[in-house]
Amino acid sequence: MASRSVNRVTLIGNLGKDPELRYTSSGVAVASFSLATNESWKDPDGNIQERTQWHNLIAWRKLAEICGEFLKKGSKIYAEGRLQYRNYDDKNGVKRFVTEIVIDEMVMLDSRGASVPQSEPASSHPQESTPEKSDDLPF
Repeated sequence: MASRSVNRVTLIGNLGKDPELRYTSSGVAVASFSLATNESWKDPDGNIQERTQWHNLIAWRKLAEICGEFLKKGSKIYAEGRLQYRNYDDKNGVKRFVTEIVIDEMVMLDSRGASVPQSEPASSHPQESTPEKSDDLPF
């Protein structure tokens, strides 16, 4: 019987820079960007302390293209993926270790109101039901 394991990461945070979108030699899109998450707590003296953690995120294929097109520095997102560790030798032959989150789910959490064109007709927005006559008002 094979044992099950879980490698799942869930983050909500803000982009530290615009995503870098590039393509592999075989034409597969890959986007990389950093995401900041913040935590705060009270120390024993009652002072609020804060800490920011930076995460390296990687997206592939269509999700990479979406990230490259719609995300910008400061964008707030929800991201899900898996941890990946890799290493490489830099130009000087020094071994470098990298921890990344390969995302497969991403939701933009910023307000989209600013991106609605001003010229869009008001009739295209669904309206809540409004009373037709003043007699219908509850007050």
